[in-house]
Amino acid sequence: MTRILVTGGAGFIGSHFVRSLRDTTPADAPADASADLDVTVLDKLTYAGNRANLDGVAHTFVHGDVCDAELLARVVPGHDLVVNFAAESHVDRSIEGAAPFMHTNALGTQTLLQACLEAEVPKVVQVSTDEVYGSIDIGSWDEAAPVRPRSPYAASKAGGDLIARAYAITYGMNVSITRCGNNYGPRQYPEKVIPLFITNLLRGRKVPLYGDGGNVRDWIHVRDHCAGIRLVAERGEPGEVYHIAGTAELTNKELTTRLLEACGRDWDMVEYVADRKGHDRRYSLDDSKLRALGYRPQVPFEQGLKDTVRWYAEHRDWWAR
Repeated sequence: MTRILVTGGAGFIGSHFVRSLRDTTPADAPADASADLDVTVLDKLTYAGNRANLDGVAHTFVHGDVCDAELLARVVPGHDLVVNFAAESHVDRSIEGAAPFMHTNALGTQTLLQACLEAEVPKVVQVSTDEVYGSIDIGSWDEAAPVRPRSPYAASKAGGDLIARAYAITYGMNVSITRCGNNYGPRQYPEKVIPLFITNLLRGRKVPLYGDGGNVRDWIHVRDHCAGIRLVAERGEPGEVYHIAGTAELTNKELTTRLLEACGRDWDMVEYVADRKGHDRRYSLDDSKLRALGYRPQVPFEQGLKDTVRWYAEHRDWWAR
């Protein structure tokens, strides 16, 4: 029996990861291999956490905070793998108030790592973001690029990454770090651009496009992201960073065009708004390191976006509240 603890597992990416543990197994594994998994989800259930994201998936749920050392001392021991998704993740909210982001993303990561160290957890994966690097005009970052965060959110995630690396070096902990681009897919809280635009358009409301719409992001389906994390959990080296890149690099204006087409709307549904403070112009990751381990994204962007729009159209009860 393999015991896995997923912190932040009721959120968008975390819940998909939990589902991936049940839905997919290595090609040479027995058909009932997922039955040999004991999955525990620890989640604080802030506004973006939703237990309904885990409906129909076998797991044990613990309502709690990664900053609660006493709780972690009870929950962490005995697990073979801990994957940390627990994070405050919306840049706009971090600009309005940075303290919760530093508390969860930096202090929470350190508190969790200390619990894993004391419990002698064999493997830990710290899930992070490309935003820790700042902005890049041309080319792509490799894992040796310096971290130069430009928002409170990005700085808080960089802090968590650096403490993870410190635990790997100082204590010899087997902790790897993943950094990924912009995710999309079902069950994403509608504050991020794709679900926000989809749900607005489905309700006949205009969508807000920042600045000139020229900011560039690399888009990855959440299912591909989870596959990359699983690969790092299996083969990642202690203290190493692994990029998980997407399948579509688009300006926000190009993304908006595709969302309008997918929802059957025109540009009269777009409202240009003042740009975000310190808005990074472009992100881009070089994922050669992970591809050398066998990673290949499987979801073409056009198909993934079409499926995502359909999911929100068919699950109004999930997001309308």
